[in-house]
Amino acid sequence: MPHDAPASPAADTDAGAPAFHSEVLSIEVDGHVATVWLDRPEKRNALGPAFWQDLPRAMAVVADDPAVRAVVVAARGPHFSVGLDLTAMGGLVSPGAGGSSSMASRAAATRSEILRLQASVTSVAACPKPVIAAVHGYCIGGGVDLIAACDIRLAAADAVFSVRETKVAIVADLGSLQRLPGIIGRGHVAELAFTGMDIDAARAAEIGLVNHVVADEAALAAAASELASRIAANSPLAVQGTKAVLAVADRQRVADGLDYVAAWNAGFFASDDLTEAMVAFGEKRPARFSGT
Repeated sequence: MPHDAPASPAADTDAGAPAFHSEVLSIEVDGHVATVWLDRPEKRNALGPAFWQDLPRAMAVVADDPAVRAVVVAARGPHFSVGLDLTAMGGLVSPGAGGSSSMASRAAATRSEILRLQASVTSVAACPKPVIAAVHGYCIGGGVDLIAACDIRLAAADAVFSVRETKVAIVADLGSLQRLPGIIGRGHVAELAFTGMDIDAARAAEIGLVNHVVADEAALAAAASELASRIAANSPLAVQGTKAVLAVADRQRVADGLDYVAAWNAGFFASDDLTEAMVAFGEKRPARFSGT
């Protein structure tokens, strides 16, 4: 299993930002609104070890700051996120993950790692303050898991969304299958997850994945800021109470679903199809799945 190394110190010099250091995330605070930036543009914000380690830390910073009343999750560079960094995180899905010859030990180690990554995404949903996702460019795989954990989603017209895990022989296990049914309905989730198809921003708005679509990245930043400011102008206690009440109905269902998929993938990661998917990814060719 991969083990995250501590992120190298990288000072966040943004004015008004809380003390926070990460190679892949940064925080800006403007008045009562905090923006958590995915800040690995050179890798199209692929989600590697440092992201999973640092996201809960970033959310704790904005959650604990009494001045912050609303949070925006946005991305630097041309894309929101292309999803899991398969090169850096390949150990998670390798047949030998867990470092033991015992199948049970390997499965236990895999389940533990999946639960850790799930908890990282859940830190967004668990933030007591409303969280708005501002999406442009690609939002694929783990990127969709991340925005599904947000309360509101906005998109630029160039946004492309995909629950793509079945294309790499994986059952999506970080929250999309648990949270999206409550956002877009089971039928739309099934279509996206079974096919791994891409949808554009207009289709995402049509099915309710995003609340609003705006022209471009500049308009997206303005729209997210304006919406967050409108939220922040209301009573913080009432807004946070409203979020807590809205979350109650789905809390146990989501938790049970996350636990179940972690156990499922712990048992089924080591498939021939997954090996083929990783080889095909490295060779930049379509995978040829056998169902074994």
